[in-house]
Amino acid sequence: MLEKSKFGVKMKRMDKIEETLTRGVEQVYPDKANLAKLMRQRKIRLYQGFDPSMANLHLGNMVGILKLKQFQDLGHEVIFLVGDFTGMIGDPTDKASTRRLLTRAQVLENSKTWREQAGRVLKFTGKNPAKILYNSQWSDRVTFKDLIEITSNFTVQQIMERDFFQRRLKAQKPIHLHEFLYPVAQGIDCVEMDVDLEIGGSDQTFNMLVGRTLMKAMKKKEKFVLTTKLLVDAKGEKVGKTAGNALFLNTSPANLYGGLMSFPDEVIILGFELLTQLPMLKIRENQQALEKGKVNPMVLKKQLAFEIVKMYHGEKEAKSAEKEFEWVAQKGKSPSQIPPSPKPVKPGVYLAPQLCFTSGATVGTAEAKRLIRQGGVEFEGKKIMDPQKKLTVKGGEVLRTGKRKIFKIKIN
Repeated sequence: MLEKSKFGVKMKRMDKIEETLTRGVEQVYPDKANLAKLMRQRKIRLYQGFDPSMANLHLGNMVGILKLKQFQDLGHEVIFLVGDFTGMIGDPTDKASTRRLLTRAQVLENSKTWREQAGRVLKFTGKNPAKILYNSQWSDRVTFKDLIEITSNFTVQQIMERDFFQRRLKAQKPIHLHEFLYPVAQGIDCVEMDVDLEIGGSDQTFNMLVGRTLMKAMKKKEKFVLTTKLLVDAKGEKVGKTAGNALFLNTSPANLYGGLMSFPDEVIILGFELLTQLPMLKIRENQQALEKGKVNPMVLKKQLAFEIVKMYHGEKEAKSAEKEFEWVAQKGKSPSQIPPSPKPVKPGVYLAPQLCFTSGATVGTAEAKRLIRQGGVEFEGKKIMDPQKKLTVKGGEVLRTGKRKIFKIKIN
């Protein structure tokens, strides 16, 4: 049976399944063929968990949200899981040191607008709506007796296989017991929701395979794992929050567009694959043109930025953001409309890095200090070169961080 896709291309349902299990996918465990077979036989239940360590979803999260949408469009049952319990523990993946523990209030505050943010791509209403669940619903009820029984399915050696735990041991850095239990807690999610499939970035492979082991032990059920590619540059560095250059989904269209334009050229094609709904045929054409030098990388990068902003904010806002970028970045003019800072601040005197972080202009003070030392921060048109510089805020002052992030300070 042929079905017409939103791009006007006719595609067999089997082909849609194949693309869903291939596009942006690093690996399927135990194998792709059996997962595809199951998807053709019946509606499957799948999920991805999202860690509420920050108040806003970012482009890295969009990779998973788009993958969930592809399954939703095929008619499968999609769960958007907020890790309000696991978020208090903190995922130790790739962390050189123990992450600061968060309170329940903090993780709930961080995730309170996630439905609206993810809902611009996923459908939470109408036909076959995605579900939002919180893993505290079941993890809060786990007793110590339950935990002993659950953890009896694993050995210390299995958990110690994680490469970053090995790195910590060699560096004589501590590994806390609660960090050992994080993948177990994530595995409990799979069992409680009785899922057929879990989706996550390839850096989450270990955690997701722990859930696969637990599902087999406790439910005698096969749980598939699909890992997605990571948005990384040529050095393997994440283009995302852990690298301090996060692009949050609730940022303004102009800032989202400008931020995307700062991506390195080598992630352009990967960005199309992971972060847009452009057909793969068109993406391959772009790749060939880029490799043969038939197109300027700037042209493709602008197409990438436009596609992402259009998907999230609409075509009108994407066109406006594109014009703003051409006016500000390419012609050196002032923004026609400077957006307010992402977070309001109280009037007063701030150290420059503190103001950057508190207003939401940077992810943290460390990023702000780095930008200041590089000459990348301006306040009211004056470059700030000293991280100890004190700035007086009354409201409406213009703060620029990096090449394209420009805000008017909003006060509360």
